[in-house]
Amino acid sequence: MIELAAGLQSKNRFVLGPMAGVTDAAFRTVCMEQGAGLCYTEMVSAKALTYHDKKTASLLALTPAQRPVIAQIFGSEPDVMAEGARLALELSAADGIDINMGCPMPKITGNGEGSALMRDLAAASRVIKAVRRAVPVPLSVKFRAGWDEEDKNAVPFARMAQESGADFVCVHGRTRSQFYGGTSDRTIVAAVKEAVSIPVIASGDALSARACDELLRDTGADAVMLARGAQGAPWVFAQCLALARGEEPAPPSVQTHIELMRRHVRLVCEMKGEERGMPEIRKHALWYLGRLRGGKPFKTAMAQVSTLRRFEEICGELKNARLQVKE
Repeated sequence: MIELAAGLQSKNRFVLGPMAGVTDAAFRTVCMEQGAGLCYTEMVSAKALTYHDKKTASLLALTPAQRPVIAQIFGSEPDVMAEGARLALELSAADGIDINMGCPMPKITGNGEGSALMRDLAAASRVIKAVRRAVPVPLSVKFRAGWDEEDKNAVPFARMAQESGADFVCVHGRTRSQFYGGTSDRTIVAAVKEAVSIPVIASGDALSARACDELLRDTGADAVMLARGAQGAPWVFAQCLALARGEEPAPPSVQTHIELMRRHVRLVCEMKGEERGMPEIRKHALWYLGRLRGGKPFKTAMAQVSTLRRFEEICGELKNARLQVKE
């Protein structure tokens, strides 16, 4: 167990990060079943919560199988963020609240939200303090190395977050200008760990069990956050745990691969209904197929799948194909 804050422990050092349109309840459940120690919800708009938007509220639907879980919100107005945090907690009974100050997407930063807040530490501090006053649960802040190469300010930003009331932080080693390209700077994460006394979660290029092990070792971070590394590969958490025990992390068999994909799809249909769930699951199915050698011929059919019955037919064809799991 890793203590991130008073009253909040991660089962281990490997955390499923928030990904908009990806880390829904079904995916969180599958990843927790595979060994994730803690998970985050999708990024949720605090303003939309204050408008009582039903679709936004549905993103916070939680089950015991997904715990411990952090509800992540975004916004830039202190009063709205405080109310949004309170509502997020009311709707989800989450184990903690996270403030997204790292999203690089223009539609977010253009409103002064996400990583745009890294350009104004005073404004970011007001948001953190407002949320801190609003909720009694552990509070974290997720941010980046900085806005661009000329303004890598993660260290003073982390100190500000701690002073403003954050119980722990998560640092992605890329700048906003990098988006998801280039290489994540581990030295920035290490510098943040040295600069603050609260726990630090490392993020960026955590694409495999070995990459996670190296990231923890190189940064001294308390935990590591996996995001893209878990897409189509929820078993990466089991591999991380195996490596942490000193064991060789073996790839799953083709059969295990297909069964996990089926488990994921069935959960989506149970939670959202087949009509809504099947179109949403297509990208996940393609990520699963992308992990298999020989899976390419099935991608067109999977990209168009609209019923659970058709999905099961494709899985039957996969079982009879000559497939191999990519290393």
